[in-house]
Amino acid sequence: MELKVAEILIDKYLEGTSSIAEEKQLKAYFSSNNVAPHLVQYKPLFGYFENQKREQFTKALPLQAKKQSYVKWIGVAAAIVVLFGTINYFNNENSKQNLGTYSSPEEAFVETQKALEMLSEEVNQGVEGVAILKEYEKTKKTIFK
Repeated sequence: MELKVAEILIDKYLEGTSSIAEEKQLKAYFSSNNVAPHLVQYKPLFGYFENQKREQFTKALPLQAKKQSYVKWIGVAAAIVVLFGTINYFNNENSKQNLGTYSSPEEAFVETQKALEMLSEEVNQGVEGVAILKEYEKTKKTIFK
């Protein structure tokens, strides 16, 4: 290949306007031993592609991702903690006052609503914690695909 043609092709390559055929010509030119001294600096660039063609990936890849089952158990553990906390709360309240002995049904209904509301708040806190863990797991899967 003529020196002028090689210089034009290098300029086109660096501008990103060269065709595949022209890039093949450049690779062939830089693979040869008669490269112009002022173009020798580009030889490693085109030699790199040739070296990469010969390189083989030999590391074994796992076919299936390992699933971490502890995430499922965190939700179960949170529910158990909430359950025991609620039982403990009612046991402490039971020792302070005699639950279940109300003189009117309206009063019993109001107290039942209070207890269920408190239980609902505790369960919602546990659900929020699990939602944060699910968001973490989703983000982790996105990053480590």
